[in-house]
Amino acid sequence: METVIRKPVVVSDMKQRLADINLSVSWMDFANRYFHKSSSWFYHKLNGIDGNGGTGGFNEEEIEHLRGSLFDLSDRIRRAAERI
Repeated sequence: METVIRKPVVVSDMKQRLADINLSVSWMDFANRYFHKSSSWFYHKLNGIDGNGGTGGFNEEEIEHLRGSLFDLSDRIRRAAERI
């Protein structure tokens, strides 16, 4: 039987991936509303650091949570636009 060791995925370039909307979103509100975390925690994740100066980023679970949160925000924006 073969044992497979799976290295956890950590995305450390999320800030570049979100560059198109970076200035349009209040990440402080986003971090609090969707992650129930501080803005500094979220900014560290975006910048690919772990808070202690080391390398960090979003793990697979956090990436899925971020994706779902961005979809929810886009739905909220669309509904607001439809009410105009």
